[in-house]
This record gives sequence, C-alpha cells and structure tokens, in this order.
Amino acid sequence: MLAQQRRARIVELIQRNGAVKVVDLVAELDVSDMTVRRDLDYLARDGVVTKVHGGATSPGLSSTDEPGFDAKSVRQPTEKGAIARAAAALVQPGQAIGLSAGTTTWALAQELRAISRITVVTNSIRVAEVFYDGGSRDQTVVLTGGIRTPSDALVGPVTVTSLTALNLDAVFLGVHGMDLNRGFTTPNLMEAETNRAFVHAARELIVVADHAKWGVVGISTFAELSQADVLVTDDGMTEADLTTLRDHVRSLVVASQDGA
Repeated sequence: MLAQQRRARIVELIQRNGAVKVVDLVAELDVSDMTVRRDLDYLARDGVVTKVHGGATSPGLSSTDEPGFDAKSVRQPTEKGAIARAAAALVQPGQAIGLSAGTTTWALAQELRAISRITVVTNSIRVAEVFYDGGSRDQTVVLTGGIRTPSDALVGPVTVTSLTALNLDAVFLGVHGMDLNRGFTTPNLMEAETNRAFVHAARELIVVADHAKWGVVGISTFAELSQADVLVTDDGMTEADLTTLRDHVRSLVVASQDGA
C-alpha cells in the first residue's frame, strides 16, 4: 500500500470513529509502528488530524464538536489517571456520590472500586460497566435512563427526572471545557441540562478536568467556575492559569503526573 493510500485510510478511520490508536493502525495497515507514526506526523502537519498520546483524533474546532468516548480516551491519559487518584482520595466509605459521563470520571470509577459501601449514581454507561465488572458486592450502582450521546452519556428528560429527587454527598463532574468567562461547558445541549441536575443534587461539587480543557468552550454553560467546591486538575497547567483558578474556585487540587 502506497503512503498516500495509507494516509487516506487513516483519515477515513478517524472520521468514522473519532480517533485511532497506533497499535490498531499497525494491525490494520500491516506496517511498522514507525511508519504509522510518520504518517500521523505528516497528517498532523497538514492539520488533518490531531496527534495525541498513542494515536490521533479528529481536530475539533466548533463549540458543538462532540468526540466519541474512544476518541477522548486517548487524550491526556496520564493526566486523567493522576486526577482520578487525587479525586478518589476525596471519597469516604458509605458516601452517596454522583459521577457524570466522561473519560476522566471513567478513570475515577476504576479508583473508586476499592472504596467500600459507596452508592454511585451515574449517567455513564462506561462508568457503570466499571463497577459491574469489578466493583465490590457492598457497592450500589444506579444507572439513569436517557438518550445515549456519542460519548456514551445518558441525557435528556428521563435522566434529569431521575436526578431531581436525589441528594448526593458529592458529585464528580467531567467537563468538555472550562473558561474564565464561560465557566464549565459542554457541546451537547441535553447533556448541559443533565449536568445542571447533577449540580443541583450535590452537597459538594467536584469538577475533574485536565489542563487541556482550560480555554475550551462548548456551546452550553452548565455551571460557573465559582460553583465548584473543588476543582481537581493536573500539573500541566501554567502557574498563571493556576493562580486564576485559585481566585475563582473554592478549592484547587493539583495532581502530579509523576504520582507524587
């Protein structure tokens, strides 16, 4: 297969799935890891794809761009793992917590499997699967109904109704973007309504967002920065941006990517 044909196939796969992994492309194209990485470098220089750790994604430019779960899962995996570990330290046995949809909350769910007697309310199919597959028997998992989004979130009136009557000790929200003026945002209007319901149900609102979310704005704001009781992010943020966040959220936790 010629280089031009390989690259066209890579673009086709990204357009179909939202993202590709290097290991999958090696198998798909029957070429070396180095060849795949050179092709991705070429396509990234032309702005056709965005390179991420272990693969590439489709470049998202609009406020309504909503990558699928697999596309988001290859973005900042180290940072999300660090954030998940730091956020899990905020959960106590016996608490009732909410977990919104997203790849950061999915990483957090894996950490929470070790905490006993928690009740988890989530609108994420992927998050629920983590507990169903590996959680302990003394954990209770409640999966809301709703309309499925490209990122495997359940949203809409059914979801909002499910959350309205709940009172949760803490809610952990993943976000599409966070901005000084626009607050926490999502590219999906129905997901914004669902996230507002989570915010309303929370005694303590904890937002989990890696540094790449800063400055990204989705079409709908569901909470202001000041509404976050805690923001857990990673040390990829600049000191200036961390200072800005400290001025606008009640508490800031900065997770170290080296595990410290």
